[in-house]
Amino acid sequence: MYWLQKYKKSLTDVETAMQVVASGDHVYVHPGCAVPEVLIRQLIDRKDELTNVTIHHILTVGEAGYVGKGMESHFRHNALFIGGNVRKAVHEGKADVTMVHLHQIASLFYRGIIPVDVALIHVSPPDEHGFCSFGVGVEMTKPACEVAKTIIAQVNPRMPRALGDCFIHVNKISHVVEVDVPVKELPQVDEDPGSPEYEVYQKIGAYIADLVDDESTLQMGIGAIPDAALRSMEGKRHLGIHTEMFSDGVVKLFEMGVITNERKSLHPGKMVASFVLGQRPLYDFLDNNPVVEFHPSHYVNDPFIISQNRKMVAINSALSVDLTGQVCADSLGPRFYSGFGGQVDFIRGSARSEGGKPIIALPSTAKNGEVSRIVPFLAVGSGVTTTRADVHYIVTEYGIASLFGKTIRERVTQLIQIAHPKFRDELRAVARKNRYI
Repeated sequence: MYWLQKYKKSLTDVETAMQVVASGDHVYVHPGCAVPEVLIRQLIDRKDELTNVTIHHILTVGEAGYVGKGMESHFRHNALFIGGNVRKAVHEGKADVTMVHLHQIASLFYRGIIPVDVALIHVSPPDEHGFCSFGVGVEMTKPACEVAKTIIAQVNPRMPRALGDCFIHVNKISHVVEVDVPVKELPQVDEDPGSPEYEVYQKIGAYIADLVDDESTLQMGIGAIPDAALRSMEGKRHLGIHTEMFSDGVVKLFEMGVITNERKSLHPGKMVASFVLGQRPLYDFLDNNPVVEFHPSHYVNDPFIISQNRKMVAINSALSVDLTGQVCADSLGPRFYSGFGGQVDFIRGSARSEGGKPIIALPSTAKNGEVSRIVPFLAVGSGVTTTRADVHYIVTEYGIASLFGKTIRERVTQLIQIAHPKFRDELRAVARKNRYI
């Protein structure tokens, strides 16, 4: 087999492989739990030989040594979505951020707006035809590899073999570094069932579940609210999945027979996503499982594609919502917190779906109840992630506000009703002062 000969010729140690990276290069890093840590550590070890290397990726799990102290002259990170491991560097001006919808990132590579000199990826071993799976995430890694001048692959037998449009042939890989290391994991939020926070999330999850009809197709992220929503859907029937990512909670509903994907209007019988964030049992579920079909983000997150799912329900979160329905999910005032991600992709796609429901869900307060998340005005410097015109449903632990097609007076009234009671008088006073009500 020619591909096997090519694979063996490409095999090398990590020190030799990473010599390819040169000063001034643009390096793409496989994100999420697929982050190729062995390659990255070696890149950091070469710091004294390198200057002005730009590193591009969305959220990664684990180490991000290239934003550490003393790295400024060697590496500059460009966050296409800000993760917790690089947020401090962004706040300090030591890393950049590019605000972009998730489905549009591939076009940055295809159009050369972001060049890719080297792609660092983490894949499964090749199958009998020479194809490696991108494993726990294909997202925009496949497009990055399609334009990269050099591809260095960390090949790992512990990486699950995800199916779908998520393979790369060994002929396209420049250097192979074989490893046998655990794939990074991101556990679910471990809430104490007796805590006030858990009760808040359960109430929010129950309200979300009230909006979800049988035979709906779901998009959700990771965190306490999606987890609570999934727990509240155990009595639903024939749900489907079309989402940029999913986590451990989806597997339980699938095994219970709640998620069947059988009534989907697009990709019936298939759970469609572009990456997962979770733990080893989720990866075992993903491995060679024909019910899961991975596609790149520019397909999964395309609002036109999303809208083809009948009864598409998008569940997204926010940091704050103002009285007119503007949603901020990416910044705390002028401090960038995350990014656009796929929120607007799915809000707009589900809005165009037959029977679709775009949902923004958030607790009514922050900082142990000291601050309202339903606010008179977004904080100075805050970005508007989802506009007033795109908002349909806002959910807190106090209920559901249905805003689409409503006047400002109607919107303000409904949003005050789902704000925490101790902030409602203040919100009404501001609304009256500004002639909203």
